[in-house]
Amino acid sequence: MTQNLNIKTPRWGLPFLEPSRYKAAWGGRCSGKSHFFAEMIVERMVIDPSSRILCAREVQKSLSQSVKRLIEAKIESLEVGHLFDVQQSCIKSAIGTGIVIFSGLADHTADSIKSMEGVDVCWCEEAQSISQRSLDLLRPTIRKEGSELWFTFNPRLETDAIDRLLRGPSPPPDAVVVRVNYEDNPWMPQIMLDEMEYDKSRDIDKFRHVWEGAYLTNSEKRIYKNWKVEDFDTPKDAMFYFGMDLGFSVDPTTIIRCFIEGKKLYIDYEASEIGCETVDLPHLMMQIPDIENWPITIDSSRPETISHLRRNGFPKCRGSVKGANSVVEGIEFLRGYDIIVHPRCKGVTDGLTCYSYKVDQKTDEVTTLIDHASSDFPDAIRYSIELVRRTKKKKVELLPVSGSKNFW
Repeated sequence: MTQNLNIKTPRWGLPFLEPSRYKAAWGGRCSGKSHFFAEMIVERMVIDPSSRILCAREVQKSLSQSVKRLIEAKIESLEVGHLFDVQQSCIKSAIGTGIVIFSGLADHTADSIKSMEGVDVCWCEEAQSISQRSLDLLRPTIRKEGSELWFTFNPRLETDAIDRLLRGPSPPPDAVVVRVNYEDNPWMPQIMLDEMEYDKSRDIDKFRHVWEGAYLTNSEKRIYKNWKVEDFDTPKDAMFYFGMDLGFSVDPTTIIRCFIEGKKLYIDYEASEIGCETVDLPHLMMQIPDIENWPITIDSSRPETISHLRRNGFPKCRGSVKGANSVVEGIEFLRGYDIIVHPRCKGVTDGLTCYSYKVDQKTDEVTTLIDHASSDFPDAIRYSIELVRRTKKKKVELLPVSGSKNFW
């Protein structure tokens, strides 16, 4: 007997209920796109327990980067746990042969991706990051009769592969493409409404991109405009965050200490040195007060250096987590703060002043490519609050999008 699911479809989701080869929802944050498609996955598995479903993204180093937790939450909220066998790496039907698998596309080859030929539905989350190569491999691979390709994304650039495919002048004939934003979700949590209003009041470009799904734009060359130099006293009970970018011959090794109060990020100490040998790094680090007692997030490109520091007085060192869009996401997160730099931190001041986007020499237009020539201190700042960003992102991804199943 078929399970009777109590799923209410939002108005913007109605076009997706009919069969289509391509189904895409694009727009800004907190629209409910991911939640809606996760519910469609669960519904599909309940109606047809033999369904084979692939949940993909460009890069997936671990399942924590996938939509697996979101689908598990939907299974629980829809009270259909008895119909599923949730395993560590996949989700299986408990009453049929169906399965939901999770995979990154970037690591696949033309041969390895053939294993996905029997898939009924492929859902690509954060599709703005999918490369043209991955799309070219994926589309002909999902070839089963009646199979569908689903995409959810926040547009980044007009030239991104998914935008050219689905929002360009010649989209595929059997495609349903819908724009959906926060205003389409009346049950958006108040905490996120406050975040939206804050971004709208202080950074209109960020608001339009993050919340309304507009393409990234750069009205000026400088990456950070949300900072100033100001004298301040550090609270005695401050919770410190430390970041460290490793350099050597030309680029300096840079270290910063900061703390957060509300929407303000204070940077009160820095240290830097060009040509600092690994054995001398502990001495450089000790120029910053209390650093040995706190976790330090360090550029993960040199794990042997991190291991050395752990053995030599800094056991709480940890490598940064790098991946697709980690730099862009880190920059956007830092733009959400007012950055206050203590006058003694002259390296930070110079770094934030010079950190900029590259300019096309032929057109004089500002691009979205980062000029890394002055990234040493900005990278250290980004590393320092990386865990704050990643923790907040996980909490936001799992926020409910509706307060009542009866709304829609």
